[in-house]
Amino acid sequence: MRLQTPHVVAGLIAAVAFCLAFISAGLVILSAVFMGVGLIAIAWLAWSLIRQVRSDSGNQVT
Repeated sequence: MRLQTPHVVAGLIAAVAFCLAFISAGLVILSAVFMGVGLIAIAWLAWSLIRQVRSDSGNQVT
């Protein structure tokens, strides 16, 4: 069977669609990793600030 122009065009469109799908999946995974790192950084910052406020409240002179 000989490939005709519509078959080749459909194959190229499918290849581009698969490449875009894999790139999108990679971006989702990468952005999820950065989101996790950001959440961990915010949690650590909040925890350290709460710990600092608690330790400073015990040292206040009234």
